[in-house]
Amino acid sequence: MVNTNVGTQFIAPVLPILLEVNGVTFGYERAPLLYDVQLLVHKGEMVGLLGPNGSGKTTLLRLVSGVLLPQQGTVVLDGRPLQDWGRRGVARNMAVVPQELHVPFAFTVEQMVSLGRTPYINWLGSRSSKDDNIVQDAMRATDVIPLAKRIFNELSGGERQRVMVAMALAQQPKLLLLDEPTAHLDIKYQIDMLELVQRLNRERSVTVIAALHDLNLAARYFPRLVLFQRGIVADAGPAEVLEPQLLKRVYGIDVQVGILRGAEHLSVLPPGVGELEDKSEQEPQSKVFVMAGGGSGERLMRALADAHIPFIAGALNIGDSDHTLALRLANKVITEQPYSPISPQTMEHIDTSLTNVKLLIVCPMPVGPGNLALLQEAYTLVRDLLHAGATVVQSLAEAVEAAKNVFNEKFT
Repeated sequence: MVNTNVGTQFIAPVLPILLEVNGVTFGYERAPLLYDVQLLVHKGEMVGLLGPNGSGKTTLLRLVSGVLLPQQGTVVLDGRPLQDWGRRGVARNMAVVPQELHVPFAFTVEQMVSLGRTPYINWLGSRSSKDDNIVQDAMRATDVIPLAKRIFNELSGGERQRVMVAMALAQQPKLLLLDEPTAHLDIKYQIDMLELVQRLNRERSVTVIAALHDLNLAARYFPRLVLFQRGIVADAGPAEVLEPQLLKRVYGIDVQVGILRGAEHLSVLPPGVGELEDKSEQEPQSKVFVMAGGGSGERLMRALADAHIPFIAGALNIGDSDHTLALRLANKVITEQPYSPISPQTMEHIDTSLTNVKLLIVCPMPVGPGNLALLQEAYTLVRDLLHAGATVVQSLAEAVEAAKNVFNEKFT
């Protein structure tokens, strides 16, 4: 007998790309909701979208489904730009399950699921025996056959969600988009719904992208998580994305992330609740403050992060590319609303932070009426520092070296 495991190496196959979101930017009037989003989804993946309310999760789903058009960038489905598919073509490849569906008519469950075949119905409006078989298969797969003759509007929330998934499945989609599929459901139906979605992914190779609020359920059912704050802050597995300091910066609340009772799954709890094996280490104090904006701080922040130097960044507007990057790299981010002047509360936050740092780095950022106060604050501090004998650096490398000295408490 030959041991085939000796001297061999398993290489996971690279799955084809199903969805490409290339540099997509979108907003209403002067309020940006998504900025330069880059996302690749391979066939057969399960991807969970996370982020606080207003972070852009639902907007991204609407852009991917073609309900909204990007102001910049493109969405590509299975190698073709989304607009080239046409409405019927998109509906034959992609299905959307909304949070709620309001039906003004007394449709039965079977009639609702049959609506999923609409993209395939001929111009006479008649369904074939093949369509009927697909409808029955979708109802069987989602376990709603016992509800077939019930009125959709009379079902419970969990039952309606299963029917909406059945209707989506009747479209025979390659890609299934779910917007908060567990919203307003009790824990039983939440688990049932995600177990169903996971089974459809495994047994039918349906690619799934779901916007979610529950971090614990997301970690348990989705191997890949994408954290949003009007742009992608993190895109990786649960262990990398559900990092306490990162969640604190994005959600604005302290959380614990650890292993609960020896299980393999991550658990997210408020601070001080439960007995968790803490996976995070004590965060070192930030002695470096970075003022940037409009992409001016990208190289510097990446260099500081590569050198493992903790730093504070701010004040940065939500939607600014430097803000999105700072949420990933900085130890602390001072955030301000977009297209608004820096508030007194934010300035007070900046003043407090500046008194506790030893190095201020001002990047060549754009300056306008909104952040003029920030520059004035920096000017006052820089003037005082120069009078005290501070060193002026001329390059990125010198700035990083100065930050290293500060971090090692050698900079004076």
